[in-house]
Amino acid sequence: MNLDEYFQVGETVILGTHYFDAESIVAFARKFDPQPFHLSEELARGSVFGRLCASGWHTASAWMRHNVRTGVLKGAQAWDGNGPAPTVGASPGFRNMKWLKPVYAGETVTYTRKVVDQRALASRPGYRLLTVLGEGHDSAGDKVLEFESAVIVKAE
Repeated sequence: MNLDEYFQVGETVILGTHYFDAESIVAFARKFDPQPFHLSEELARGSVFGRLCASGWHTASAWMRHNVRTGVLKGAQAWDGNGPAPTVGASPGFRNMKWLKPVYAGETVTYTRKVVDQRALASRPGYRLLTVLGEGHDSAGDKVLEFESAVIVKAE
């Protein structure tokens, strides 16, 4: 088995779903993103959104929660390559994060992840960098969240 097969490069993994109710939207907004359209239905009516919607950071946080619970190697075959099995480490960051459509109270979002590339890290022998596409789709199938993430993996 090679690392592309083990990391499931090109395969989309469903991470799970998250239901955004009004109470959790407001609670998240009070702590982390206190803009009026996230704090109350009444205040949101006068905004560009017209009704209560989740913070984009809330939608991204829900993706991360499901991603960590699932694990980067969900569904991967048992490692049968040379040396120890690869282990997942930290992420050096995100790129191109886009909130494409508001997530309103009462909506369920389905989250996915796809490893699109993996390569050796020249600066860190024995480590690889996975490039991951994270997405969220609402119940109508419309994409509401999209970003690229990097993940460092020890793979000697």
